[in-house]
Formats: sequence, C-alpha cells, structure tokens
Amino acid sequence: MDTSFIKGIIPPIVTPIKADETIDEVALRRLVDFVIEGGSSGILAFGSNGEFYMMEEEEMEKGLSIIVDQVSGRVPVYMGVGAIRTSKCIRIAQMGVRCGAKSISILQPMFIKPTEDELLTHIRSIAASVADTPVLLYNNPGRCGYAMSQALVEELAHSIPNLVGMKDSSGDLTQTMEFIRRNADVNFKVFCGKDTLIYSGLGVGAVGAVCSTANYVPELVCSIYDKYMAGDIKGSLEAQMQLNPIRLMNDYSSFPVATKDCANLIGMNVGSPFLPNKPSPAKQQENLRKALFVGEPS
Repeated sequence: MDTSFIKGIIPPIVTPIKADETIDEVALRRLVDFVIEGGSSGILAFGSNGEFYMMEEEEMEKGLSIIVDQVSGRVPVYMGVGAIRTSKCIRIAQMGVRCGAKSISILQPMFIKPTEDELLTHIRSIAASVADTPVLLYNNPGRCGYAMSQALVEELAHSIPNLVGMKDSSGDLTQTMEFIRRNADVNFKVFCGKDTLIYSGLGVGAVGAVCSTANYVPELVCSIYDKYMAGDIKGSLEAQMQLNPIRLMNDYSSFPVATKDCANLIGMNVGSPFLPNKPSPAKQQENLRKALFVGEPS
C-alpha cells in the first residue's frame, strides 16, 4: 500500500458557510486554492476545525465532493471520521473513499469513554470497511476526554494492514515520540497535531503536522516543514517562533471559532461558525488581527 504521500503540512480545512448555514461553495473552492498555493501537502476535510460534528452526512458528502473537485489531484485529500456510532463512521468512511479521499482519519468517539476492547473493535471495523485505503488514527484527548493508549495504538498498528499512521494532538511530545518509536518497525507515520510543536515533532521523527493555522498563514506554516526538510534548521525554528504567538492567541476564543475568525481577517470570507458558536468578540478579534499582522497581541 502506497503511503509515500503521507507527509508535510495538512490543513484541517474549515467549512465556509452562508448565513443560512449551507456550504458556501465559492468560498470553499477559493480556500482550497489558497492553502494549496501556500504550499500545503494535502487537505483534511471535516477534521475538528471543519466542524464535522455540526454536519449531516449529506452535507459532508457535498462538501467533500467540492473539495476533491477543486483539488483536482494536486494534493491528496484526507477524510475525517469522528462520529460516535460505529456504523455511522463506516458509512462516512466509505462515502469518503467513494468521493475520492485518498486516506481516512479516525477520531476516537467523543462523549462516551469506551473500554480499550470497545475502541479496538470500533477502529478495526471502520478500517476493515475501507480495507484498500490507508487509514490514520486521530488522538485528541483534549476534545474527547481520554487518550488512545500506547498499547492500543501499538496493537492496532501491528494488526491492521491499512492502519498506517496517526495524528497525535496530545501536545505531549513524549507521547508523540513513543507513538513513533514503538511502531517504527511497521513504518507507522505520525503527524504532530499541535501547531506550536511542528519543529519539535519533526525533530523526533514526525512526518509532518496537521495545522489549523494553515487555513490562514499557510506559507508561514509550510516554511517550518520545508526549511527543516531542506536542512535549514535555524530558519525552521525561527518560522516556528513566528507562528506560535498567532496560534496561542486562538486559545482565547471558543473552539474552533478563531480559525474562521483569522481566515476572515485575511479576506477569505468563510462566514461564521455554526451556531451555537459565534465569531469572537470585538476585543479578541482585534487581538487576533494584531497577532496576524503585527506580531504583538495585547
């Protein structure tokens, strides 16, 4: 199975919407071009910043079809799968493959807290339903309330042929290193899931990063990866230091509002988040603007 494409900077693309909360196709196509032209190595559709949890399956299918059409083979498209019910995840994964996604990303179920046996069955069932497609895990303990354990990931990586990697959003570099070390023998590919740790992740063997900030500063984000891979370690670190205050200012907004706020501030016109989320208040909008354009947020 070819996994050579699994690398680089992957933006979890936001879902532009109109006032009636339908997908804004024009804005979505414009954003696809923007992140690709900014150097992104792929696009993740309906990750957490894509607000997948707000959307019906038919809405996701429409959005993914638009993304795949606009990408037109320039970069691989990854499809996020984050529903709670296993059968729904299987439908979404199969829909993703049918619409042209090159890889599927599986988030652990939120709200419930399954046992390891239940989580193993959940992930195995989804991966088996798209057996000819590379599958990645998405470990996000901050949003789901629990982490995928090292033992669970190791068992999955060594027992499921098409389970080839993961995105680790734990923010714990030791955890990321262990996911890499314990599964290196099966060429398991690990993306860093924290924008502030791209440089550090690359240093311990990550193949890249999935970065929300690549929705609005893709050239800066991609330069961290590109410079590191070219051997310009100092330049890569400098770019990381430039990105960090921008990303950290996002934490003063409710999740995932700031990603759309920043995309709008640079003129991408992606609309508001789905209700009940709202755009950030005026003071926070100003802080985001300063972080983006001045570099010194108040």
